[in-house]
Amino acid sequence: MTTPFRLSSPSAKKLLASQLLKLSNSILNQLHAIDYKLIQHSICVSSLQLHSSFCHSPQDEASTGGGSMAESRQREEKLRNRVVDSISRRAEHALKEDYGKARVMASDAVQSQAYLYPIKGIFYFLAHRSLWQPLIDRIIPYGTLTISVIAAMFTFTYLPQLAVLLLFNGPLAVYSTVLLTLNESSILIHMISRTWILQEALMDTFDGTLVSRNATAVVQQGREVKPGSDPMKKLGKVFKKRFDKMSLTAIIRYFMYLPLNFIPVVGTIAFIFLHGKHRGKVVHSRYFTLKNWSESQRTQWLNNHTGAYASFGVVATLLEMIPVMSIFFSYTNTVGAALWAADIESQNNAMVKETAPNLRQAAENAKEL
Repeated sequence: MTTPFRLSSPSAKKLLASQLLKLSNSILNQLHAIDYKLIQHSICVSSLQLHSSFCHSPQDEASTGGGSMAESRQREEKLRNRVVDSISRRAEHALKEDYGKARVMASDAVQSQAYLYPIKGIFYFLAHRSLWQPLIDRIIPYGTLTISVIAAMFTFTYLPQLAVLLLFNGPLAVYSTVLLTLNESSILIHMISRTWILQEALMDTFDGTLVSRNATAVVQQGREVKPGSDPMKKLGKVFKKRFDKMSLTAIIRYFMYLPLNFIPVVGTIAFIFLHGKHRGKVVHSRYFTLKNWSESQRTQWLNNHTGAYASFGVVATLLEMIPVMSIFFSYTNTVGAALWAADIESQNNAMVKETAPNLRQAAENAKEL
């Protein structure tokens, strides 16, 4: 029997968590500085527009006395300053509040160690040949889709995006545009494939992984499980079919965040984080369906473990953005999500024991909603 992937020692885990926490805080500090500058710039622009709206035309100045006009301008200037100061204080308060929440979430994400599950999924998938068949069956249609999308994206979008990025990145735009186009192609391939090509296969992989981890009782709530030794061959008729396919909202959100890539380095990091955060919310859709949880139960659970799911989603997004290997990592991320679900069921992972001792109680509370 294959030994599951583990870090070598508790000290190694603590060192890794410490380094990741420092990295996340550094990134948040950079984003905080950029956001504050953008807010200050917006306030300055707004103040100029406000000042312009208060200004009188030359005809108005001619029709009023010089003294009264000066007094009027002073009153308008005071009003404008009060409005701008009020907006500035509120914006700074909102930014500090969001920044504080982001730091807490980053700390929770690192401590939960949920970011390790996509890596565990790779090792577990490679060590269990019975999980390979759904991937092998989809390689040809997925490969055809990949070639078609990449060819179309470079034909129709490369030059227009290059023209825009030349304004921001100079000569480096040639390389950054290639990366951006590959990133866009990867996301489109991911969206299309998970909706029409990989849907059933990934669901079978998730269920098969749960069965291989002795979480058969959970799977039996959503499909028939036959006798046998091969976890994939034990899977029978499906009763509940919901899985984490791409929704219209997710597609709109992706294109809404896409302009962040025009900001070198920090913009790309922000894009990956925001996309990964929402990606993490759907990795256990199948698990929640098997548990027969309502939308309110799912929402409560996800809200209680936002950092953990965000960290899983960011790592999964980074892996699935790798061209050509995206299909492989789609399967290994599914395996990782199933391993996490199996650990939640058995209460054998570090996140449950160390950072969420009331995890089971949260599940019971969710059932009572």
